[in-house]
Amino acid sequence: MAKILFLFLVPILALAAPRRKVIIDQDAFGPGGPNLQPILMVLQSPDVEVLGITVESGDGWQKENVAHTLRMLELIGRPEIPVVPGATFPLVNSAEATKRWEARHGKLFYKGAWTEEWSKEVLVRRPEPHGPEVVPPLIEGDPALKPAAETAAEFLVRQVRRYPGEVSILAMGPMTNLALASRLDDGFAAGAKELVFMGGSFNPRPADNAFALEYVYTPRLEFNFRWDPEAASAVLRSPWRRIVQVPVDPSTRTLFRPGMIQAVAAATTPVARYVAAHVESFPLWDEIAAAVWLEPALATRRERVAVDVDTAADGAGYGNTLSWAPGRGPGLGEPVVEVVFEVDVAGLEALVVERLTRAGP
Repeated sequence: MAKILFLFLVPILALAAPRRKVIIDQDAFGPGGPNLQPILMVLQSPDVEVLGITVESGDGWQKENVAHTLRMLELIGRPEIPVVPGATFPLVNSAEATKRWEARHGKLFYKGAWTEEWSKEVLVRRPEPHGPEVVPPLIEGDPALKPAAETAAEFLVRQVRRYPGEVSILAMGPMTNLALASRLDDGFAAGAKELVFMGGSFNPRPADNAFALEYVYTPRLEFNFRWDPEAASAVLRSPWRRIVQVPVDPSTRTLFRPGMIQAVAAATTPVARYVAAHVESFPLWDEIAAAVWLEPALATRRERVAVDVDTAADGAGYGNTLSWAPGRGPGLGEPVVEVVFEVDVAGLEALVVERLTRAGP
């Protein structure tokens, strides 16, 4: 009888195992594409509890990004996930300051929501440039869902206080929301389980696609850091228990390839239909960050590096990644973080396709 009871209880206990708690912080420009696909990968993972999605400006303006995220959740049947509006502007940086910087130091390849003209080398699906308060009619249809009433910083602080030591922060856009949360509560970073983020660049290998133009002459420059350098530096210097950084470097061997697109298009789940309707062939920047958090073994080379961000606004390196061997930095609060330099590309691609085609959890 005892053996029968044991065999009966084991599957129940397995099913009752606590899911990993995460808040996704993202400049969630859409529809689909490299900002929303990694969110879907996490939402599609049965061992994960997504507490909410906090949204800031970056690739697009915050209000438009929130609308794309809400509409995505409607279309895939996940309306229960809170979408929380965050920062519209960086802490210090601005469109005007960026123009003055370009007049001294040369044009930036990519400026996200501030981009006035899209590069001819990179074809992107974008609306005409517009201000931060404008939400153009969405290609995928406008959402009926409404965002949460609180701010992203308030939500981040509240959830970390509610689950001390349990909440992972998966940040794949600029770090303005996280900086504001740390200002709101000095214990925010220390109360979280970990920070896993996409941002920064060290020494990327030249890629065989047009996106290499973003870093081939400026290897230390990366958009998430450059949009809000002060926020990135402040967040890195906060007392996290653990920081994992996914820079540009491992992304240069990746692309959302035709075979992956075909595999997603062949599936019939709501998520696959949504992705297939809006997919674009970009490097797997944010997908790597999501994948490394979901399956840490996909990172095949990690190194411990002391990291900070250049915040000298008048300098040519504003927003650049700064790095030192552990213990060799200036000692100004720069943390030693785990940097993912290489990933199992085949395993990464397989995980991306599997998560974007499976039935929902």
